[in-house]
Amino acid sequence: MLRRSRRGRVRRSERGRGARPLTAVQEEDVRLSDTGRVEAFSDAVLAIVITLLVLDLKPPPHRPGRLPYALGQLWPSYLAFLVSFCYVGVIWLNHHALFRRVRRMAIGLKWINLGILFGAVIVPFPTEILATAFAGGSRHDERVAVVVYAAAAAVMGGPWWGAFTYLRSRPHLLEPGVTASYLRIQRVRPLTGVVLYVVCGIGGWFIAPWVGLVCVIVVILYHALTSEGLYEGPLGRLVRSVRR
Repeated sequence: MLRRSRRGRVRRSERGRGARPLTAVQEEDVRLSDTGRVEAFSDAVLAIVITLLVLDLKPPPHRPGRLPYALGQLWPSYLAFLVSFCYVGVIWLNHHALFRRVRRMAIGLKWINLGILFGAVIVPFPTEILATAFAGGSRHDERVAVVVYAAAAAVMGGPWWGAFTYLRSRPHLLEPGVTASYLRIQRVRPLTGVVLYVVCGIGGWFIAPWVGLVCVIVVILYHALTSEGLYEGPLGRLVRSVRR
């Protein structure tokens, strides 16, 4: 009886030792959710931002017979709208490419996603500044407008870098097949974008406003071509074909 009692206590103690506390990753896994709601919310926010851009395009006041001339005078608004429409569209392309590789959402990734959306919702503000400065401002106003636009675009690099860094240390949130090397390479893109946008701002201030604006357009095109990755998208295929 005593032996059985001792063995019973041993078994109970072994069961107690086996109930280990959850690790930080396991505790996070309990709070995971799918990506559906985050993607739907993000798509809605980006759609609203694009809609707000077009609200700045309004029929100009004009005298009878002078409508074509008045419409032509709005070219800065057309240009600013086109640049920002493409910019927000490229944000959506990159966001879509990222979340095709994400299987589950953790709270940290949700906060990072809000940071990405914050960078998107401020786009109408520098867009209006850009259009106003090029429509009737001085050369100094144009320089300021380009610097403001480049700075707003550079802000976007922070949360994108945070997203790839966060996911790199949490592979359990990713779809099967997403490699660590892919995330490591992807971390370079937002940092490159920040540096290039700073260069655009410097060029727009010290050289000419149109130089900075053209530079911004080139950086947007770079992010569009690499939305699937540096080596997965059109730019990657072009590089591979050149190497052959």
